[in-house]
Amino acid sequence: MAGWLAKPSGSKPADAGNEVAIRLDGPVPQTLGLLDQGAFWVNLGVSLLGFAGVLAVLQPSGGTQLTVTAAVVATIVGTLIGSAMVGLSAIPGQLTGAPAMVLLRGLFGGRLSALPTSMNIVQLIGWGTFELVVIAQAAQTAFPDTHRWIWVVAAGLVTTLLTLRPLGTLRLLRRVVTIAVAISLAYLAWHLLAQPRPSLGEGSWESFWKGADAAIAVAISWIPVASDYSRHARTPLTAFTAATVGYSIAQIVNFLLGLVALALVAGNGDAVFSPMLAAPFGLAAFLVLTAREVDQSFANVYSTAVSVQNLAPRADRRVLSVAIGALITALALATNIDSYSDFLLLIGSVFVPLLGVGVGDAIARRGLPRDLTPRAPSRPLMLLAWVIGLCVYQLVNPGGLTGWSDGWRWLQQLLGLTPPSWLSASLLSFVCAAAAAIALASVERARR
Repeated sequence: MAGWLAKPSGSKPADAGNEVAIRLDGPVPQTLGLLDQGAFWVNLGVSLLGFAGVLAVLQPSGGTQLTVTAAVVATIVGTLIGSAMVGLSAIPGQLTGAPAMVLLRGLFGGRLSALPTSMNIVQLIGWGTFELVVIAQAAQTAFPDTHRWIWVVAAGLVTTLLTLRPLGTLRLLRRVVTIAVAISLAYLAWHLLAQPRPSLGEGSWESFWKGADAAIAVAISWIPVASDYSRHARTPLTAFTAATVGYSIAQIVNFLLGLVALALVAGNGDAVFSPMLAAPFGLAAFLVLTAREVDQSFANVYSTAVSVQNLAPRADRRVLSVAIGALITALALATNIDSYSDFLLLIGSVFVPLLGVGVGDAIARRGLPRDLTPRAPSRPLMLLAWVIGLCVYQLVNPGGLTGWSDGWRWLQQLLGLTPPSWLSASLLSFVCAAAAAIALASVERARR
């Protein structure tokens, strides 16, 4: 990331203020220490979604079921790889003070950065909607006689309020929420591990990397927002360490507890919360985790607002946050989301190669200043490198989305490709995108 060591022209110096400026061109306070940033990433790594979402690792889309041992190893390996990628993506934000989508101006150009920004806005709105749905479903599991819409509206309201003071929210997570979450997880782990566990069924190691890709995809879904928060960190090391260590520990614990809970309900993902609620104090612990889920929706809404500011720099982030919070609440009231694992693979195929392009370009243009202004010159060759990485991912692991995946399988057959089971779509697409970016950056320099 040496190319980011110099602050770009036009960037504002760090300010001693306590909150994020309301417009994109305002001063950037860099006041968050390791504990503030670490608590944020720990809380993002713990999710109700992860308890059932570990099924995407155990039974990977387009692959065969893993043994429990293989699923544990795939969880650990995939999480460590994905968390390291998130940590890398957090460094440029701290060095420049710029949010994630603004950094893409230096990679693709001012106008072309609108394409990945628009895609990011869509996926963040989808994640934000899904988080409200998960919160409502969890709350109804605990209180089955209540109405779903009450929980959706309440979660949407709390989410929106948190986005109005984002740095204050991160400090709240460190001081209160993280401690409560740690106690709840420790208690649930003690209870679940004390139960006799039936088998999750037979399996093999054949689809190990498909399972690892699912764990990677959960982590790297945060790549396009990491700099939105790391730009407020005190040092680059703080930004990298908080994201890599904090998130990896939390996701590994979350997924492994999910595996234990799945074993207790014979692999029924819809009943994964039942063993937790059966504990003597399970309801209290479960409610802590349910309330904590709001930090996921907070991150999605706030980062959506910051991403929109890349397209409209003078927009007030508070107005944007309120509008986006209202939108995801309305969508959550009318939405039930399925095909989680296939959605994860699609997200992975988009953002893993995007990081690869960024790393490759940083290597090729190390030491050169970055133009992060709206008028930064377009770099279509970097878009080509991104597309190359995306195609590599899909050809190795097309997933199972109807229509989209069918087209990639047809292309596999046309090209006579049969990817070996040991091949990781995430790692190969990252390497190919980075190599393409290095090569195309050389072509770009020769043209100029």
